[in-house]
Amino acid sequence: MKVTYQGETGAYSEMAVYKFFGSKAEPIPCKDFREVFESVETGTVLNGVVPIENSIEGSVNQNYDFFLTYNLKVCGEIAVKLAHVLITNPQTNLKDITTVYSHPQALGQCRTYLEKHNWEITPTYDTAGSVKIIKEKQLLSTAAIASEKAAALYNMTIVDRDIADNPVNYTRFLVLSHEDVAATGDDKTSILFSAKHVPGSLYNALGEFATRNINLTHIESRPTKTTAWQYNFYLDFEGHRTEKRCEEALQALEKYATFVKILGSYPRVV
Repeated sequence: MKVTYQGETGAYSEMAVYKFFGSKAEPIPCKDFREVFESVETGTVLNGVVPIENSIEGSVNQNYDFFLTYNLKVCGEIAVKLAHVLITNPQTNLKDITTVYSHPQALGQCRTYLEKHNWEITPTYDTAGSVKIIKEKQLLSTAAIASEKAAALYNMTIVDRDIADNPVNYTRFLVLSHEDVAATGDDKTSILFSAKHVPGSLYNALGEFATRNINLTHIESRPTKTTAWQYNFYLDFEGHRTEKRCEEALQALEKYATFVKILGSYPRVV
């Protein structure tokens, strides 16, 4: 099964593909998140995997916004524990490093460690891609932050381990599809909506879940990008959209929203 993800071979997103689909998956790297969404939208592949939030750095906002642009469903979620290491060319020692490359999220997750050193920080498109860059260009004074797997794949050297600010460092990924999945009894539903621009609309909207004892696991606001200072809300809640209480809450939500889009229901992992 071909599954698209953003990044290079050895990226954490590739790990998420294998964790969800198993060893028979054929991960297809993409240059950016938009390409992942487009590949599923056009039917080039049946599924794609994108990061949506990190336990240290928070949300990947671009991917929330793409759910407005593309008419796709969420059919699954994966949690991947990140174990960042500092990687160099074999000829480089820790004392030789002047510059560090990595994805902005990884750099943020290792902020305290990086602040202890007087290194120049260079954001790149991917963690594993950073390792590929310093190998291909033979950057002997540059290190990359990525996974141990990336170091092994590119035959590079690990000069320091466990460099994230918090050892409890997880990224949650969503699986993209054209269909969501049937109820399992332990599910989660993701939606997006825009509350009416009147007093109490968001309060009343969320109250429809509270009165039905539906637990909200995540809420995120993003600018509508059409009207200044107005927002769309992305909501995850426990339960499958076909459950009676969830159906009722979603129907009631429409009284307080200008639009509601159900992204999908899927087995709950986190």
